[in-house]
Amino acid sequence: MTVTAVRPTARPELLDLLGRTPVVRVTAELPYAHPGFWAKLEGLAAGGMKARAAVAMLLGARERGELRPGAPVVESTSGTLGIGLAFAGQTLGHPVVLVGDSELEPSMRQLLRAHGVHLEIVDRPAAQGGWQAARLARLRQLLAELPGAYWPDQYNNPDNRAGYASLAAELGAQLHHLDILVCSVGTGGHSAGVIGPLRRHWPALRLIGVDATGSTIFGQPARPRLMRGLGSSIHPRNVAYDAFDEVHWIGPAEAVDSCRRLARGSFVSGGWSTGAVARVAAWAARVHPGAVVATVFPDGPHRYLGTVYDDDFLTAHGLDLTDAATRPVEIPHPYAAEASGWVRCTRVADPLSPERTP
Repeated sequence: MTVTAVRPTARPELLDLLGRTPVVRVTAELPYAHPGFWAKLEGLAAGGMKARAAVAMLLGARERGELRPGAPVVESTSGTLGIGLAFAGQTLGHPVVLVGDSELEPSMRQLLRAHGVHLEIVDRPAAQGGWQAARLARLRQLLAELPGAYWPDQYNNPDNRAGYASLAAELGAQLHHLDILVCSVGTGGHSAGVIGPLRRHWPALRLIGVDATGSTIFGQPARPRLMRGLGSSIHPRNVAYDAFDEVHWIGPAEAVDSCRRLARGSFVSGGWSTGAVARVAAWAARVHPGAVVATVFPDGPHRYLGTVYDDDFLTAHGLDLTDAATRPVEIPHPYAAEASGWVRCTRVADPLSPERTP
């Protein structure tokens, strides 16, 4: 099938909608009472959190001459970056072609197309690398079909990190002090992008990474993952391994339980990543009394009405929220045991490093 990409009219005024999101104090029990933590509500900005990275990657490519005016942008996505790229494409005048997969929610497909995205769907995972590898294989075909097309390569593009300088600046202005920052990790962009500037502000700041069970990012074996938006079956080069003080792996039951508790107890909520970081942030606030804890909620709940907030979806996937872990299991290094639920490790190393073995 021949793919055509229609160039939109640039709308630079949309940049005024980028970022500038509020922080809110969260005290809902997750699942226990805790002193509270601060959450930055990126879902309230146009394009969500990843619009920051999307705009930065396209602007960087234009400055280097890698992306010509009006040329198409092609990327693989599980959804969240797709919305960010749709925003960046409209803002800067670039058609956007995205490769999703069969597990991409129908509501997200409709939303992406409504924003003018051309969406390609792969219908089976690759034998090695799963859905992510299958999407990348189709992406490479599209790059050959579309003259002048640009691939941001979000997992390995340093402009991804650079896009979150504004997020760090906003957090620094909104919080008088910060002891612990909890970040979900998928591409590794937002944790790597904010920790440097924030540690210049608060040198003793601790960074806790939150990954998904079944993700390979921090050295666990790859398994099929129900959760979208955090975790990876590849090893992104944007992950700043040496910046993390510890990592937690969260399973889908813990993430869903937290999302629903947030919705009932704090009104603000979101999807898989939001539930995962909220669980860990509440734990950090509880076990470090007096510490100021903050996290980032990447998006809101709306795209997850048919998954996280759907009882039939939970039943179909065998998720029983009464089985959700209420505290992490401790392991001495990332290769000591395979995480099937909430697991914590204070040893963080690049799994591709020669020093990966304990």
